Amino acid sequence: METSKFVVDTNVLISALLFKSSVPFEAISLATKQGDILYSEATLMELKKVLNRRKFDKYISEDERQLFLLNFVASSKLVTITERITVCRDQKDNKFLELAVSGKAKTIVTGDLDLLILNPFRSIKVLTPDQFVADVK
Repeated sequence: METSKFVVDTNVLISALLFKSSVPFEAISLATKQGDILYSEATLMELKKVLNRRKFDKYISEDERQLFLLNFVASSKLVTITERITVCRDQKDNKFLELAVSGKAKTIVTGDLDLLILNPFRSIKVLTPDQFVADVK
């Protein structure tokens, strides 16, 4: 049986890190139990950049953020992008569509309206964390 594959947007990952009893945290936990979370070089670079923002210093230590990043990389699957996509109205979000298509993901979990408006994208579900949790349960 083929493992389910998921793309989780940076905003959901950050919310899960900051709020352990949140729906984004639950969504990531469910995705991990159901299959593999995917990342690309571009999505990883964005996550690193966001995690290094000073505004998070008052909420979570730099060491905790680095540990989160290491655990994310260790528990997720790196995907090489095989197709460029330019359909998202926010061009910075195309990397998540490229990741989903290249990695054959079944779902993108995001809070970004620029991605959510595309649901479904090439038969890939684009869901909020709430929708994903409801869909999986």
